Amino acid sequence: MYRARGAKGFVGYGDADPSNVSPLVRGAEMRVAETRAVNRALRKAYGIGLCSIEELGASSSPLPEPTVSKEKTPAEPSLASGNGQPRLRDRLCQLIRQHQLDPTLVKSYAAHFCATETLREAPRELVETFVNNLAEWAAKDRAGLVCHLNSFAQAQEVKS
Repeated sequence: MYRARGAKGFVGYGDADPSNVSPLVRGAEMRVAETRAVNRALRKAYGIGLCSIEELGASSSPLPEPTVSKEKTPAEPSLASGNGQPRLRDRLCQLIRQHQLDPTLVKSYAAHFCATETLREAPRELVETFVNNLAEWAAKDRAGLVCHLNSFAQAQEVKS
């Protein structure tokens, strides 16, 4: 998978066998493996930290009711930050998916908003302000936001 012409490619490998696919798709393990591989490549290309449903596999028995534990072990991964809110990166990815925004343009806009060369250089508080601003704008006026984001595409074309 390539994000742009001449860009470095992204590769994802997927596997599937009858023990880790849903009974609904038994016999189609090759297609499930391909879907998993494509999903992994896309996640690598766009920096998405969430797993796709196809990667979870199947369970032969119904899932047990979740139990609430009072303590969380340190080795247990979490999508939440220390304050119980989703991580900033995950929240940004969710906004991009929810409002069907171009991730590359959002990244360019974020760097511009934070007045940094790359988003990684920006202070966390400023990135948090950007994400809140983006969420508010997308909810109120998605068309206006998309128009603003497209101005960053034109700026990128001028640089090339």
